[in-house]
Amino acid sequence: MGAVTHPRTGKPANLPLNCVPIPPDRVNAYRKRRDLRDMTIPSRIAGLPLGLPWSMRTNCPQPQRGRRGDRTSLPHSWNQSSYSTPSQPMDYYDSGDFYDELFIAPGQPRPEAQFLIDRLQSLTQEELQHRQEAAQIALFRQGVTFNVYGSDEGVERALPFDIIPRIISAAEWSALERGLKQRVHALNCFLQDIYNEQKILADGVIPRDLIESATGFLKPCMGLKPPQDIWCHITGTDLVRDRAGQFYVLEDNLRCPSGISYVLENRRVMKSTFPKVFENAHIQAVDEYPARLLETLLYLTADRLDNPTVVVLTPGIYNSAYFEHSFLAQQMGVELVEGRDLVVENGYLQMQTTKGLQRVDAIYRRIDDDFIDPTVFRSDSMLGVPGLMEVYRSGRLALANALGTGVADDKAVYAYVPKMIRYYLDEDTLLPNVPTYLCREPQDLAYVLDHLNELVVKATNESGGYGMLIGPQSTAEQRADFADRIRTNPRNYIAQPTLSLSRVPSLIDGQFEGCHVDLRPYILYGEDIYVHPGGLTRVALRRGSLVVNSSQGGGSKDTWVLMDDPN
Repeated sequence: MGAVTHPRTGKPANLPLNCVPIPPDRVNAYRKRRDLRDMTIPSRIAGLPLGLPWSMRTNCPQPQRGRRGDRTSLPHSWNQSSYSTPSQPMDYYDSGDFYDELFIAPGQPRPEAQFLIDRLQSLTQEELQHRQEAAQIALFRQGVTFNVYGSDEGVERALPFDIIPRIISAAEWSALERGLKQRVHALNCFLQDIYNEQKILADGVIPRDLIESATGFLKPCMGLKPPQDIWCHITGTDLVRDRAGQFYVLEDNLRCPSGISYVLENRRVMKSTFPKVFENAHIQAVDEYPARLLETLLYLTADRLDNPTVVVLTPGIYNSAYFEHSFLAQQMGVELVEGRDLVVENGYLQMQTTKGLQRVDAIYRRIDDDFIDPTVFRSDSMLGVPGLMEVYRSGRLALANALGTGVADDKAVYAYVPKMIRYYLDEDTLLPNVPTYLCREPQDLAYVLDHLNELVVKATNESGGYGMLIGPQSTAEQRADFADRIRTNPRNYIAQPTLSLSRVPSLIDGQFEGCHVDLRPYILYGEDIYVHPGGLTRVALRRGSLVVNSSQGGGSKDTWVLMDDPN
């Protein structure tokens, strides 16, 4: 297979795997090929912990040289009977006073999780720990990392991973899928409206000053008509489940949602960690996402071009999600470019290559709006392309996501999504919001200031777990600081009750402990709305923590959506 080349230098790009460019008419064939992909860390020795060198398999005997030739063999004494029978790994797991994703009660697995618990109980604690270590090593060797800005421990880190998956039944997933499609549809209608006719503002459903004061509302996008009238092509919606088992939408991510590469790589490792489980269980596949994403991007130019050029636009190697940018470009078989590789020439966006300029028709952008065109937004941006906005507005370029979608990420605007659903779709909300106090409202402000020790307070335009106060875990000094911030700029803060987030068993220091989780499904909006099965389960791996963000000590789990439910 040919190596991916950098468009400007013509040299091989530094990507994790080789790839084959996918012509538009072969997307379906590509998807079928992806279903047959090999597992990541295969083991040729049944029953041994996967992925570790012999020297690290402390619970297994070392291979010994045979008497003839150069063969190696295991001692005759090595067999199942040579092991003592330890207690089963889950015997002492305490699900606590929370909704547990795998257990109804201590010792009583949920029906959809029974097959997994049976498999876990057939392994020793040492075997599970070996598999945990092997999975983490495999992910690191594959380059599955993220960057942390301002960290004293170094820039690049391996994303912590826990091998105990989250399981979602077919019935539950069907309900989530309907709710997510409804929400994304309404948000797209909202974006199309506020940048054009602004009916929802004129009718007083949402306060005009709330929208116009949002940092994500971009006046240069007024009157914009993106291809196919689609604004939010890729959405990552964060969900949580409370003690009663009810799912809530925690926030919407419509600008440049990240994390899907971890979903795909986590699954590859899990297929090798528990191969027997995947052989026998009906778990929905996740590896068709790159082909689905490519289909979505191609759809944006379908009415005017037969063979468009698609690229992934990255800020560069120092971006926190650069691994994902290069991974998705490789998986789709498209070029990974930076702003310096692009130029506006003859009214079109062109890519500089070793063979001259090549027209670009669709961009999957991983650059924030403010940096994409220094002639329109931030004049000091070195990441964007001068003149790009003019080409985009003229209809000669498609961007995913559309510029201006960040207004829907605003946590104060989030509170109005149920009203958007009623206004645009005339439907009841299927996935409810977490109850939210808007500090811009005097009555809500007074309540929040009086109950800071009980609430979670968030800045409306922050992400990654920053700009947040968790009241029950805060100090008096922290609460006083936040009270001053809120009084100074009440528009910039919301508050929500502290939810008892659901938990999943996780391996912590060789023992099973319940850790709080959330879920980020990914939704693609092209010819239709597609919800990718599962999503990224983020887990708070610090004991007692509710913060799941990787930058704040969180990790991830594989998410198994079942094809059918147990009888």
